[in-house]
Formats: sequence, structure tokens, C-alpha cells
Amino acid sequence: MASHEPFAATRRALADQLGAIDGVLPGSVVVRQMRCGNSGCACRADPPSLHGPYIQWSRSVDGRTVTRYLSQEQLDRYQEWFDNARKLKDLVAKLEVTSIKALEAEAKAGRRRQGVPSRQTPSRPSRS
Repeated sequence: MASHEPFAATRRALADQLGAIDGVLPGSVVVRQMRCGNSGCACRADPPSLHGPYIQWSRSVDGRTVTRYLSQEQLDRYQEWFDNARKLKDLVAKLEVTSIKALEAEAKAGRRRQGVPSRQTPSRPSRS
């Protein structure tokens, strides 16, 4: 069934993509190599032999940054969910833009049908 509503097919396609997302893990993942505090450690040498790699997942919880270390196996298992968080934000932003465009297109078409100018500004009393 075809809809005559503006941008309906685009919104449906975006909604379908949203529905295909399984898990979502927000935040960011970084892989780091670090120095320790031991002055005699090889990580302090020139060139350094740093410790790691350490996989850190950081996210905001109640306005505070929470960091957790992940194993390589956990990263491999959940990487798709981290990717999905970015994809979800992108899809929601696109859906918002498309919905705004649909509303504006319908409003513009309605104004044309009613003979209303495309730009309405409230009249202000003149200051004398």
C-alpha cells in the first residue's frame, strides 16, 4: 500500500533499520598501552616497552564517567553492540530530520491549498 504522505517510504526504511538493531552499548572503547609507577620497569626505558594492551570501555552513568576494562574476547563479542550505539544515534537523527521535512512539506502544501502565504509573521502593533 503506497502512502501519499511526504517522506513516508524514507521514514519506514529508517524504522526498519532501527528494528534490526539487537543490542546497544553506549560509550567509547579505547585500546591503550600504559606505563606503570615502578621506576625500574621496562616501561620507563628508552624506547619504552609499555604494558598492555588494555581495552577500556567508558560511558556516562548519571552524569559521571564510568570505565570498565574488557578482555579481548568481550570486545570481540560485543563490538557489534558498540557499533550499534553509533548507528542508533545516526538513524534517530536521520528520522528526526525526515520527520521535520515531512511536517514542513505537509504544512506548505496545506498553506497552498488554503491560499495562505508561505511565510506567516504575526502582526505587531506599530509603536508611535
